[in-house]
Amino acid sequence: MGVSRLDVFYRRLLLTKLFIGGWGKPEDLKRIFEFRKIVGDREKCKTLVPEDYPVYINKTEELTDCFVHNGYFISPLEHLVPGILPPEAVKARFQFLVPKKWQKNRPVCIHLAGTGDHFFWRRRTLMARPMIKEAGMASLLLENPYYGYRKPKDQLRSCLKNVSDLFVMGGALILESTVLLRWLEREGYWPLGMTGISMGGYMASLAVTDWPKPIPLVPCLSWSTASSVFTTGVLSRAVNWTELEKQYAVNSVYEREIIKLLEYCGADSFKMKSEDTLGHLLGLPGDLRMSVGQHFKVMGESEIGGGLEGQRAGDRGHRFLSSINSTGTSTDHLASVHSANHGKKTVSASFCRPSLHLESVGFMKGVMDECTHMANFSVPVDTSLIIVVQAKEDAYIPRAGVLGLQEIWPGCEIRYLNGGHISAYLFKQNVFRQAIYDAFNRFCRKYPNLH
Repeated sequence: MGVSRLDVFYRRLLLTKLFIGGWGKPEDLKRIFEFRKIVGDREKCKTLVPEDYPVYINKTEELTDCFVHNGYFISPLEHLVPGILPPEAVKARFQFLVPKKWQKNRPVCIHLAGTGDHFFWRRRTLMARPMIKEAGMASLLLENPYYGYRKPKDQLRSCLKNVSDLFVMGGALILESTVLLRWLEREGYWPLGMTGISMGGYMASLAVTDWPKPIPLVPCLSWSTASSVFTTGVLSRAVNWTELEKQYAVNSVYEREIIKLLEYCGADSFKMKSEDTLGHLLGLPGDLRMSVGQHFKVMGESEIGGGLEGQRAGDRGHRFLSSINSTGTSTDHLASVHSANHGKKTVSASFCRPSLHLESVGFMKGVMDECTHMANFSVPVDTSLIIVVQAKEDAYIPRAGVLGLQEIWPGCEIRYLNGGHISAYLFKQNVFRQAIYDAFNRFCRKYPNLH
């Protein structure tokens, strides 16, 4: 299946760069990875958020068909990993749209925001208001950290400044979703479910992995990991690779320490398939593709070996890369690839080994899989309540080369739409809503007394 030309064209209209600040502070990445080990295990998360965590409603508006409650609470992440959130993001804000007349039960669906979805207008207009009219279903719209009122002052629009910001956002939303689900339970709403489009679908999926009960989940236009989004999807062209490569080359802590904290080692991890995924990504010839893949395997050996043997393995890896540098054909090819990606005639001599771009892409895949790959988190309690809606020609969310959700969550349903990411977002909101209704109905049939 090809990719949507509309997706590619739309990406070209957006000129801003992602991750202009780089990877994020190494100490922040270390704290995030340690926290990921906790939120990745549902049993360890049971006591992270108190049952009676305080949530406040500070304003209520009345519309023709519903009440709109504006509320807030302090993100639990601020208590558990102090200082990791920017000050502007510590207070979590939400809108809760409640129909004036319920049709059946008191169902509530939590919607997490997709990329660029600041404040609440888009979700309120395209999803929440129609859901009230069509199904008498309430919607709770949570504002993502780094967006809207929670956007740092030095962030340009929706472009996260650091790679680590995406992981902080995910960790915060997992905990904040738990706060809201428990609050809705206390208030007597039932059944409860979660959804999101694009990045919102990823975040909703992560949140549900930690919920200790069966729950409907409808991730739309998202998949099993964010790594492919930023390494092989059209958004990879918006990544500021120049700054990421510079930091990776200059600060050895990323390669010497951070990479050792990456635990995900599934069949699609950078440790296992680097010569296939990364070499193919840059169009390397087969022999060099194997060479660079060997580098990452050596890196993996150094993690396992530890001590003097691990150091020797790491040294062998760097000598191996040096040998790649000395081969004219390989160097010329990588330089031309680098030139194509960055608009430079030659690779900067100040911080460049010819394989630097490839190593940076590999590191990106590694850290993204560590914090966003669904296989690195608990399986939702009942996967039959999950309906995934995917676009067949999605250029933003590549499915090639990564584990599918049906492999990670056996029993989930996947519905495919014709077209790409942008066309589905613009014209298929009704399909997303129908999937939500179907998932909620499935839950009610299977668990009529679970409240």
